Amino acid sequence: MYSRSAFNLAARNLRSLSHQTRRMRTSIRVSTHTPETASTSKLDGDSQERWLFIDSIFPIRLGIWDLRHYIGILREENLLERLHERLETIKTHDFRIRELQPYQKDGGVFVRFTYTARDNQNALETLQADLQLEATKHGGLPSWSGLNYCNIWLVKGEPFLEDMYRYPSGIVHVSFQGPDVPEEALYNLFRPCGRILNITAPTPVPVGTHRSSDILFHRVRSATVARNTIHGYTFSGGGGTTRLRTIYQRPIQAHAIRDWLASHPRIVLPIIFFLLGTLTYTIFDPIRVLSVEGKMLNWFDYREYKLYKWFRANALNRFSLTSLAREDVSPQGDIWKERKDAESAVRSYLSDLPSTVAFVHGPQGSGKSRMLEAIIRDTGRKALVIDCAELNRATSDTRLVSALAHQTGYRPNFTFLNSVNNMVDITTVGLIGQKAGFKSSLEDQLKQILEVTGTALKKVNHSLRTSAQRTVKAAQQAEARQAEEVRTRARIRAGTWHDPRLDCIAGNGIICELGVGDELLEGDDNGFASFDAMEKNVVNYSGGGEKTNEELARQQRRHAEDVQAVRTLPIVVIKNYAARGGIYKEELLGVLAHWAASLAENQIAHVIVVSDNRENAKLLARALPSKPLNSIALYDADAPTALSFVRRRLHDAGITSDLTPVQNKAIEHLGGRTSDLERLIHKVCGGQGIEEAVEDIIASGVGELRKKAFGEDIDDAKSLLWSREQAWTVLKQLARKAELPYYEVLLDAPFKGDELPLRAMEHAEIISISTQHGRPSTIRPGKPVFKCVFERLVNDPVFQAIQDIALNEKIILSAESTVRTCESELSTLQDLSKAERSFWWFRRRATSERKEYLLKKMRSAQTKLQTLERRNVELKRVLAKGI
Repeated sequence: MYSRSAFNLAARNLRSLSHQTRRMRTSIRVSTHTPETASTSKLDGDSQERWLFIDSIFPIRLGIWDLRHYIGILREENLLERLHERLETIKTHDFRIRELQPYQKDGGVFVRFTYTARDNQNALETLQADLQLEATKHGGLPSWSGLNYCNIWLVKGEPFLEDMYRYPSGIVHVSFQGPDVPEEALYNLFRPCGRILNITAPTPVPVGTHRSSDILFHRVRSATVARNTIHGYTFSGGGGTTRLRTIYQRPIQAHAIRDWLASHPRIVLPIIFFLLGTLTYTIFDPIRVLSVEGKMLNWFDYREYKLYKWFRANALNRFSLTSLAREDVSPQGDIWKERKDAESAVRSYLSDLPSTVAFVHGPQGSGKSRMLEAIIRDTGRKALVIDCAELNRATSDTRLVSALAHQTGYRPNFTFLNSVNNMVDITTVGLIGQKAGFKSSLEDQLKQILEVTGTALKKVNHSLRTSAQRTVKAAQQAEARQAEEVRTRARIRAGTWHDPRLDCIAGNGIICELGVGDELLEGDDNGFASFDAMEKNVVNYSGGGEKTNEELARQQRRHAEDVQAVRTLPIVVIKNYAARGGIYKEELLGVLAHWAASLAENQIAHVIVVSDNRENAKLLARALPSKPLNSIALYDADAPTALSFVRRRLHDAGITSDLTPVQNKAIEHLGGRTSDLERLIHKVCGGQGIEEAVEDIIASGVGELRKKAFGEDIDDAKSLLWSREQAWTVLKQLARKAELPYYEVLLDAPFKGDELPLRAMEHAEIISISTQHGRPSTIRPGKPVFKCVFERLVNDPVFQAIQDIALNEKIILSAESTVRTCESELSTLQDLSKAERSFWWFRRRATSERKEYLLKKMRSAQTKLQTLERRNVELKRVLAKGI
């Protein structure tokens, strides 16, 4: 195969041949002189030969991408013929055209001509003036654009035609083959070609290299004129001659843009980040909104497609070897009457436009999630569920953002850009001394995802409302058609119905104009009234009844629209709000609280926040300072309700035997916590007896509580937010009593007014704190079954001995400290009593009163110390037995 250079060489030869052919066709005669000869050639007699350059005949080609030169190629022959006809009219000094040589790259034409004159300088000036005058007389010379603004220039040097990739530019590089030319001389020489913006001074160059200057013209056209008229010109001055060689200099040097961008990071980096941010908001955010909307409306769930439903109903369900899993139905009716109030409150909240957030709270396992799932399934509303428990498992901000994006359907999500942003910030600190600010904080990223989700919820609401309106309108139209059909059938049976299509057959006339024919105008006694009576009835009816019906219909229509507006609102459920753990817990819960408040206030969606603790409502209350929360509480069932629930579930599972009093007593130990009762039913269905299943649940609760409240070892106990002694004090008292006064426990040892351990144990579900009038009131076990668990722990002699010894040691240390403090103060009072004098013999001294108080306090501490030490001796004997 031929190389690319061979094809290029062949193309140049063909182009040169075509140019020569056109020159021979347009010239008067072909001279033997080439363009590289001297600017003035002597011919026979006084005849001389010179060159002219006419600019703007063709378009100036600014680069390989410039396609205008094809216009010049198509019009070349026509333009050269017209130019030859225009110039040959000049006969001054025997002016004759020898050749027209086009130079399309620079947009001009070289004209080789001969003339006869003795004074060359004056003759050339006269010829140039006559040619310009002749061109002006005829409206200018022909050009490719038709504007005819071409100029005629006398070539002072030698024409240099080449077909290299040296395209015209506004900078002409002039090299000196000889001594340097002064700047004033360069300006006077090049200024007639056009306005000059700058002339650079010659710079030092290596030996053997010509010095040069760059001349910057205001227009590229002026640069082409200077390049083609002065190339090869010989300048004489300063005792020497210098030959000038011209070439175009590219206005943008290699890597100039890259170098400028690299040298101006303070300008470039903010612009780049702004463009990237604009790209994200204009392109990706609409896609993300569509993705969230599709998740809400199940666009991407194949199980919602009609084809899949048909295939499942007619194929999979019929030929499946396994039966469908039975849905877990929540207890209903009188069996679970404690849930009725909460469920009714939630349904009432969902039946009206939202003005606040519904906060559903209750202990873990009380059936909050199951109740909400049943309500959403019954109402058929679209719901978006955000589980804070899964979000709190994230170990980094990137995983947290990804988890939230996955739950909301926020796609695409470029989490890898966080690492890139960190690298960019590090780079910009080194370049410009400060961070670029391109990296967003975790709070901003979460807000962006939730903001897009809120926009998608608005679109979901609009889409559902539009669909509902279409459905209602179709139903109304169908009802109207059905009513009209009923009326038509009644009129047909009565013989009063008229078909207007019969008019085409009846023809024009009185019958056609009246619109009636043989139909009855009056009925019989049991039939229809006359037209007068009908008109009277219509008038009487339209007096008041019609207005009443219109108002009633308008009210019904408005009420239907309000109901549709409520039913089409999506539901946002935030589960496990303020769940335990998570290094980004506070930031996440704060952002979710403000987002939920904005959704409710703007009536975008119904927001239901589910939490295990009522104290977690404080974050939501801060986000809604002017409106109270709709607080809905769920509690554990009482003993009769729990027994009824277990009986029904066992009956549904096929266990129909009645419960014995012993079994009822065992079930009462579990209390009314739904999760524990479900666990019991699962064990009984697996083959265990009720007493055995209850015992397993209590035993596992003992191990769970021992690990949760006291830790597996010393190191694990140090990570707890409470001490073992504090946990043991609460557990021992709750084993004896059903509930404890909150402030009595708080003010007594070992808490001594510190609320943090109690709150931490509540969050760990070891205890539950009930409130009254907005303040803590009583302390109860975290689960009903924990009552038996506490008793098991307290009745364990070894465990009790260990914890009592540890608690007693703490109290002994406190008593010893009290004794030492009293002793020190008593010794100080002994010195003060010697200097104290009383004015009255019968008046007691202050130091004596203080001594008595300290002695009583020290006696009490000493008694407690001795009692606890004796108790520790007894407990150590229990440990020695190892029972």
